[in-house]
Amino acid sequence: MTYSGAVKVGGPADVHELADLMISKVAVGEMNNNAYLLRCRATGEQLLIDAAAEADTLLGLIGDDGIASVVTTHRHGDHWGALQAVVEATGARTYAGAFDAEGIPVPTDVPVQDGDTLTVGRVTLTARHLVGHTPGSIALVYDDPHGHPHVFTGDCLFPGGVGNTWGDPKAFVRLLDDVEEKLFARLPDETWVYPGHGNDTSLGAERPHLAEWRERGW
Repeated sequence: MTYSGAVKVGGPADVHELADLMISKVAVGEMNNNAYLLRCRATGEQLLIDAAAEADTLLGLIGDDGIASVVTTHRHGDHWGALQAVVEATGARTYAGAFDAEGIPVPTDVPVQDGDTLTVGRVTLTARHLVGHTPGSIALVYDDPHGHPHVFTGDCLFPGGVGNTWGDPKAFVRLLDDVEEKLFARLPDETWVYPGHGNDTSLGAERPHLAEWRERGW
């Protein structure tokens, strides 16, 4: 089946099958958060991005193989609501941006800095620190050697704009600057974007609107 990235709370996961990696996307919780389960096809090792809510749903998606690690993209509570339960059930290592770790009540085993790499089996992800939505938000970039890159942006980039900065013009400029410098300037248009809520997009679909976003201020 063709992956669309369109999921809804209570519905099934959508699975994006790449050559080396399987990405399962599911929507959970009252704020329609996206959680992503990454599975290395060579080793079967799994990594979860954002244990947002509905621990039972996430553990059902994870299955009997468990997860080696769970990454929290940022400190907002709707992105770690099920983290404690998932960690207790799986024994997974926890990762989060170094500048957001203190705002996450579940201890962070590995604080992540810009440019740090994380692995799931034989697959490598690169962290990008993006400031503005929170002080320590991170995006994860998978540069697929068999195709185009894939980036998990948390709440820093969505279809139609960057994440909420609550009317703070300095925070907005910083976030847009970081997103432009660390994502748009380094990755091609074909890059698939997996956000923390809602539908997926691509950098190519959003790139023509960067100046418009900067002008409108949100």
